[in-house]
Amino acid sequence: MKILVVEDEPKTGAYLRKGLSEAGFVTDLVDNGEDGCHCACTAEYDLIVLDVMLPGRDGWSTLTGLRQGGNRTPVIMLTARDAVRDRVRGLEIGADDYLVKPFAFSELLARIRSVLRRGPVRQVDAIRIADLEIDCVRLKASRQGKRLDLTPREFSLLSLFARRAGEVLSRTLIAEQIWDMNFDSDSNVVDVHVRRLRAKVDEPYDVKLIHTTRGVGYVLEDRQ
Repeated sequence: MKILVVEDEPKTGAYLRKGLSEAGFVTDLVDNGEDGCHCACTAEYDLIVLDVMLPGRDGWSTLTGLRQGGNRTPVIMLTARDAVRDRVRGLEIGADDYLVKPFAFSELLARIRSVLRRGPVRQVDAIRIADLEIDCVRLKASRQGKRLDLTPREFSLLSLFARRAGEVLSRTLIAEQIWDMNFDSDSNVVDVHVRRLRAKVDEPYDVKLIHTTRGVGYVLEDRQ
């Protein structure tokens, strides 16, 4: 399988290419967003590892350009910025996963294999599931044509569910993607926010879309 690494720090780039090659991947390395876009659009890759802080065209712009151009190659973003808003931004513009520097190579390798197993997350401007409509560009959602009054975090949570509709998401994964935290099994923060989201998305309607998988997590799907 073939991976494109877009990383401007020479030592990090060489380290990633060496490690990925040793793991059996054919690996190309470029050090800027323009070359990254060119390579991704002119060659076939199974996955792209994309640094956010690049000279000239940064990772956000590079990923946005790829998605707007119809390129759906799975992307894992690398960044030293550990804020929730940066993680959410990456997911909303089309990233499949997000890894904060510094990281263990073994973790990156595990995430690469996980993304390759599940395939790319659905990247679209709008998602419709039953009578639920989500506008991923304008950050709005509605059911039966009535707008849902969601907080930014509730919208991010609903968007994560919708982009991976039919897939049971663990509390650990949800906490990592939506909150700036590692999941603590004694914490009920995920359950509390899912309950609040259900009160707006499901409770006023006959058809329930957010379901609990006991002992695992949550899934959004139309079971009618």
